[in-house]
Amino acid sequence: MRILFLAGANSIHSYRWIKYFAERGDEVHWLSSAPLAFSPIEKVNFYKIKHFPLKPFQVCWDVICLKRLIKKINPDVLHAHYAGVNGLVGACSSFHPFIITTWGSDVFLAGKSRIKGPFVRFALRTADLITCDANSMKQAIIRMKINPEKIRIVYFGTDTDKFKPENKDEMLRNKLQLSNSPIVISLRNFEPIYDVQSLIKSIPLVLKEIPEAKFVIAGRGPEERQLKNLAQSTGVLESIRFAGFIPDNELPGYLTSADIYVSTSLSDAGIAASTAEAMACGLPVIITDSEENRKWVEEGGGFVVPVKNPRILAQKIVYLLKNPDLRKEFGKVNRRVIEERNNYYKEMEKMEKLYEETAKKN
Repeated sequence: MRILFLAGANSIHSYRWIKYFAERGDEVHWLSSAPLAFSPIEKVNFYKIKHFPLKPFQVCWDVICLKRLIKKINPDVLHAHYAGVNGLVGACSSFHPFIITTWGSDVFLAGKSRIKGPFVRFALRTADLITCDANSMKQAIIRMKINPEKIRIVYFGTDTDKFKPENKDEMLRNKLQLSNSPIVISLRNFEPIYDVQSLIKSIPLVLKEIPEAKFVIAGRGPEERQLKNLAQSTGVLESIRFAGFIPDNELPGYLTSADIYVSTSLSDAGIAASTAEAMACGLPVIITDSEENRKWVEEGGGFVVPVKNPRILAQKIVYLLKNPDLRKEFGKVNRRVIEERNNYYKEMEKMEKLYEETAKKN
C-alpha cells in the first residue's frame, strides 16, 4: 500500500508505528511540522513542513502543503496521528480514505474546550476510521456524537523482542553508582500531569524501612528544578539518580536493571508506554488508579494506588522490596499480559487489515 502519515516526527510512538509499515514493505510517506528527532527510517519518504511567517496562518499553510503532496503521490490512505492540528489539517485536505489515531488529551482535554472542541469534532466526523488505545477514550469520542461504528481500539503496542526480561546491566548500575542496592525506577516526564512530586515525597518513608534503596528518576520537563529542590529539601537527593532523557535504545537496560517500576501519573488514557515496557521486561509495577490502569494489573502483576498519596505508595514500594519472590511472580504475570494483550507486532497486524479494509471501502 501507499500510506501517507501526517504525524509529529518528534514522537517515538508515531516513529515506531511508521517504522513497522516501512519495514513491512509498504510505500510510506511521512509529512511532519516537527523535525525528525530520531534516526531516519530506511525507505521512508520524509517531508518537513516549513514554518509560515505568520503563525495564525500556519494551519492553512499546512493544508496547502498536504494537498500538494497528496496530488504528487496519490496515497491509498491518509493517516493523521493526533486529532488536534494534524487531524484538522487532514480533514481540511478533503482526501479520503482518511484515518485519525487519537492519543488521549486530544479528546479528553481539547475535545471539551470551547475553542478547540469544534475543530476536534470536525476532524473526527470527517475521518473514515478512528483508532484509539483505550475503551475510556472510545467512550469520550462517542460522547462527542461520533459514529461508534467507525471507532476501533488499536494499541500502540510494546516491542516484546526489544523489551524482555534480561540480567541486570552491571556496567550501568556501576555507572549510576548503585552497587547492589534495590532500585525503583520512574520514566514519566517532569510535568504536572505525571506528579513525580508524589514519588519524591514517598522516598523518605521508604528509606526509613529500607535505607539502601535507590531511585532512578528519568525524564525532562518544566518541573525539573522544582523536583530536584524538593529532593534536596527532604534530604533524599543522595538516594536519587536523576537520569535525564534516556534514548529509546537504552531503555531496556535501565528497566531490566531495576527491581520495581512506579508511575504516579494523575491521568493515563490507556496503558502508558513506559508502564507496558516495564511489564514486558518482567518488572512488578505500582501505578496510580487512573482510567484503565487497574485493568492492566488485575491479574496480579503489581499494585494500583490512589493518586497524590505518597504514604500508600511508600507502603507498596517497601512491601515489594521486602518480598523478592513476589516481585518475580508479578514480573512473570506482567510479561504474559503484555505478550497477549499489548504486543506491538499483533497490534500493527491488526492495523494493517484496517488499512486494507478502509482503502477497499473507499
